[in-house]
Amino acid sequence: MKKTLLLFTILFIAFKASAQFETSKQIYESPKLKEAIAKHKLVAILPFTAKISYKKPPKGFDAEGNRQQEIKLGTSVQSSMYTFLLRKADNYSVSFQDVDKTNTLLKKYKVLDSLDIHTKDEIAKILGVDAVIYGTFEQQSTKTEAGAIVSAALFGGFGGKTGEGAITLQISDGADGELIWRYTKRMNESLGVSTDDVVERQMRKLSRNFPYSK
Repeated sequence: MKKTLLLFTILFIAFKASAQFETSKQIYESPKLKEAIAKHKLVAILPFTAKISYKKPPKGFDAEGNRQQEIKLGTSVQSSMYTFLLRKADNYSVSFQDVDKTNTLLKKYKVLDSLDIHTKDEIAKILGVDAVIYGTFEQQSTKTEAGAIVSAALFGGFGGKTGEGAITLQISDGADGELIWRYTKRMNESLGVSTDDVVERQMRKLSRNFPYSK
């Protein structure tokens, strides 16, 4: 009986550790949201602005290497979001531009590395879309690599909380570049959680509030 109770307790803790403990979401909707999205047919997803930080930087920390990882993370979130939306295309009132085409056009017009100095209507015009989805993804490690490995061993691969983060998802109208919708949520991460997992979890949570949901 004691062994069964102990096993149940361990499994319960592991389950709780594998989930993301998240603060309540914050959503902004522009007064012109419904009017704007009614005109949208094709929407592009831009590479996200990612930030990777550490409460205690690892030995041999390389700032330039970290910057390159942030760029990779930003495009990974972009790709994960596109994959999720594409899988559930029938649930949405618009089509989403293939991210490979999006990034190719951004490179062609030499704006991929300078998105922050261009207005969203300028970017939408370059991409030939009616609106753009973009955002930020922040990740802060709160454990050393050794600590994360110990957590993974204790929780049978779940890993427990190993970091904190935040995701912000925004939509701007391609006609005038105005922000029409924004979703923000803070979250805690577990070891081994991929961007696909994070994006899917967040998209499932906001599905009822996502402007393009039918």
